[in-house]
Amino acid sequence: MKFSGLRRGLVMSGRILLSIPFRALPTLLAAIVVSFLLLRLIPGDAVDVMASQVALSNQSDIAKWRHDLGLDRSSAEQLLDYIINLARLDFGYSYIYNMPVASLIGERLPSTCLLAGTAFVVAMGIGILAGVISGYAKGSALDQLISAGLLLLYSVPAFWTGLLLIEVFAVWLNWLPLGGSRSLELDLSGAAWIGDRLRHLVLPALTLALFYIAVDARLVRASMLEVQSQDYIRTAVAKGLDRHTIVWKHMLRNALLPLTAVAGNRIGAMLGGAVTIETVFNWPGMGRLAFEAVLKRDFTVLTAILVLSAFFVILANIIVDLIQVWIDPRIEH
Repeated sequence: MKFSGLRRGLVMSGRILLSIPFRALPTLLAAIVVSFLLLRLIPGDAVDVMASQVALSNQSDIAKWRHDLGLDRSSAEQLLDYIINLARLDFGYSYIYNMPVASLIGERLPSTCLLAGTAFVVAMGIGILAGVISGYAKGSALDQLISAGLLLLYSVPAFWTGLLLIEVFAVWLNWLPLGGSRSLELDLSGAAWIGDRLRHLVLPALTLALFYIAVDARLVRASMLEVQSQDYIRTAVAKGLDRHTIVWKHMLRNALLPLTAVAGNRIGAMLGGAVTIETVFNWPGMGRLAFEAVLKRDFTVLTAILVLSAFFVILANIIVDLIQVWIDPRIEH
């Protein structure tokens, strides 16, 4: 039976992988087109920002700048050139930051991946644990206490939570730094450098994770309550299996299916939430870069960030499809 389930999982995984070009590429292309065209509807461009920085008011010079940058061409022509360049992994050049966009994103992407990845793991781990405890202790005082705490986490805005955590742990207790990703005034290496990065990571990662802890815990709790009434659980209880085995081996595996289904969309939501969190904590990631790009009308950088975000969401959904096949072999599509 185990060999049959493994073989079926491999077959379904192969089908999913073979369907990637037909599913992912059109979606990614649509995301590129929509992002590019919508951003061009925003008033102003990079030339307006650069002209204001140097106090340039001569319209002929401004028009020449716009012509040199190709911003005076039609949106269709600019879009076609952008897609062709993107196929060569050329994200363009930022005249605001005076460097290639790929290099700029390469500097910021690791910080955002570290922040979002840590928050994702923390949210999933604590959310699953809280949901299992709350679902198993349905109706008890512990269940009501956990539910009240989850409702509070779900209701409070992330920026307010971040400011509150800064006030408590950075200002009052002085346990953690106010912001940033590392101590610039210290020349650290080895374990001291890792410890310093972790201290800076705690508050922004926790702030980003708190909302999703509430979402995951409520979802797991509802799934646990639904699974409890299934026949195979009653059979396991009648066979005399211990509670630990029933909860963690039989109930949780099926209760995780709804959670994995929303995990793919979680990546895009976390990247969007990182804009606020990175701004509050002065974290040098893509979220803060996107915020700066909006203010400076650097649509080349902003388009690249949106395209990469769409790519990560598509990739995450493909991985989720593969995980669901391995968790539940009954899934055929």
